[in-house]
Amino acid sequence: MSRESVMQKRHQEESAVKEVISWLITIALAVVAALFIKNYVIINANIPSGSMENTIMTGDRLFGFRLAYRSDAPERGDIIIFKFPDNETENYVKRVIGLPGETVTIQDAKIYIDGAQTPLTEDYLKEEWTVATGPYTFEVPEDAYLVLGDNRNNSFDARYWENTYVTKEKILGKALFRYYPFKEAGSLY
Repeated sequence: MSRESVMQKRHQEESAVKEVISWLITIALAVVAALFIKNYVIINANIPSGSMENTIMTGDRLFGFRLAYRSDAPERGDIIIFKFPDNETENYVKRVIGLPGETVTIQDAKIYIDGAQTPLTEDYLKEEWTVATGPYTFEVPEDAYLVLGDNRNNSFDARYWENTYVTKEKILGKALFRYYPFKEAGSLY
């Protein structure tokens, strides 16, 4: 073999190694980016029950935005993904009803905030609320939120929990987008 063909062969081998290393670096960067997005930007939620019907249906899959409450606080009406206060190994999805420091009264299937005479407007409820309609009074702690399901007749929510409130630190994100089923994909708001 001539010196020139040996050099050419060595150059080809070096180019192949460089190409493989380039692909490995690209794949590693893609994996790191995906893990970063999954753990710090987006949260995925699978809905196992009908507690949020008709807003979110059993079997729906959602994306939530983990950074939504970094600088802003949850607002009444937000749908949040959070660690279930009675068992933090489970994630739940419910609607924010009571804000920090508020007194929330439930009487005859109507919600009153801080003694208001007019009940909260809840056009998102699945049907007429007939189960566990009150009376309840919740004194929401300063660092916490009161959350309920939209399907009040079939929702295991704060009315039944041992640890009634969700603290801000246990909120994983704001539910924003349904991506499955595909024909129902779109914003939740």
